[in-house]
Amino acid sequence: MLDKMAVVGAVGRYLKHHPEEPLRVAKNALFLRFGLPLDALRWAAGQLRGKHMPKDVQLEAVPPGIRVGASVDLMGTPVRASAVIFIERIRFNAEELRVEVRLADVALKVLDDAVESPVAALLKSGALDLSKPGNLAAYMPKRPPVLVEAEGDRVVIDLMKEPKLARDPRLARLIGLITPLLGVRAIETDWEHLDVALRPFPDGILEAVEALRAALQGAAPAPAAAMG
Repeated sequence: MLDKMAVVGAVGRYLKHHPEEPLRVAKNALFLRFGLPLDALRWAAGQLRGKHMPKDVQLEAVPPGIRVGASVDLMGTPVRASAVIFIERIRFNAEELRVEVRLADVALKVLDDAVESPVAALLKSGALDLSKPGNLAAYMPKRPPVLVEAEGDRVVIDLMKEPKLARDPRLARLIGLITPLLGVRAIETDWEHLDVALRPFPDGILEAVEALRAALQGAAPAPAAAMG
């Protein structure tokens, strides 16, 4: 968990050096576009603590995508991993939180040449085709349940496949209230921000009213909201 006072202090320092930010937020809000400065995401990543957390996280805008790099433990092998991530589509409703991602410029480098493991041997030999990371993810041992599709340079994650989320009735109800009103049109970067562009009433105003009434009454789930 992030320390609240540390967050407040970081926000204050950022606004001191970027006094134009509140005006940008206000202008974008008129068009239902909301974003986070990449500096804020870098700061948050730097606060990650724990044995299994990524280390030395780097974030760099590659509009409309974002390059992410981190040092991680890959099945007992310390590696430096990086890729450019493009979020192609988001679909969410009471039954799914589906994110479709395209990966480019994937790189994996072993950090400790003394490590001897199957992963290290594969990476050092160049036998892995990193141009198609989806194919590698599809054959992962102990594949996580949230990874629902993987092929070529495309990976699809459904967060509702995580049992803890799927069993949370509060989350389902919240999604049921939001999806009739707002959909996600795009998630993309400029050179300094990660922005989320929203679409009001993705299925139309009348449909939104009916879906919202149904959600408030605990009836059928609201229709899906999608990006793309």
